[in-house]
Amino acid sequence: METYTLRDGLVLPKVGFGTFRVTGATGVQTLVSALNSGYRLLDTAVNYENEGVVGEAVRQSSVPREQISISSKLPGRDHEYKKAIDRIEESLYRTGLDYFDLYLIHWPNPKENRYVEAWQALIDAQKFGLIRSIGVSNFLPEHLDRLQKETGVMPVLNQIELHPYFNQQTQRTYDTEHGILTEDWSPLGRASVMLKDPLLQKLAQKYNKNVGQLILRWELQLGTLPIPKANHPARQVGNLDVFDFNISDADMAQINSLTRPDGRTTNQDPATHEEF
Repeated sequence: METYTLRDGLVLPKVGFGTFRVTGATGVQTLVSALNSGYRLLDTAVNYENEGVVGEAVRQSSVPREQISISSKLPGRDHEYKKAIDRIEESLYRTGLDYFDLYLIHWPNPKENRYVEAWQALIDAQKFGLIRSIGVSNFLPEHLDRLQKETGVMPVLNQIELHPYFNQQTQRTYDTEHGILTEDWSPLGRASVMLKDPLLQKLAQKYNKNVGQLILRWELQLGTLPIPKANHPARQVGNLDVFDFNISDADMAQINSLTRPDGRTTNQDPATHEEF
């Protein structure tokens, strides 16, 4: 597994594992399988209602805790400072872990306008030793500029929707210029549609890979960190088999040409979307 080193020194694998809708005993089995397959970054959130599942998978796995990076996210209902600190502590109790490797603000919720207060809570929680690294999710340049202006601290990572139909070039450029690693949620988009895309199928055949592997490799060559989810062990292993080939510049450009102004999988524009 290749790695990224974040601005603050945290080392993360270049491919992580998403846990949205991974719940219950079956979810534990899925995550133990993912860890056994080689994943070392598990991404959860308070609103996924599965932090306990993630913690239990870590305990059941034969992989030592110190070799696994666990990331969670603060919901919009807890942006008030005291609630944010309490929520982070509660998240740790649920997982049964002593610390999070990474903790993010899930959405800026700009209408509520308390994300700077929430960010200050993450800054302090890091000082308290509850979190190793702090970041955000779904933040736009104007939100990040405000964090810098009002706290003097920029996130080390920004998790955003990113896939061939929505390549987020403007946001990626901003993140790179400010030393922020871009992490990709929904990296395969609407898989039922994207995996059937004629161009992607043609290119996947050219590189002797499946479409999912092609997309993940494209995202790695963009310098981002995709976090795909897969329930079947064979698919889990396959999504890690992306480090033995390189997509040509011309083919990268072809994939980038698929991006659309309305390419989001759902109507969740961080400029207006509110999630609690």
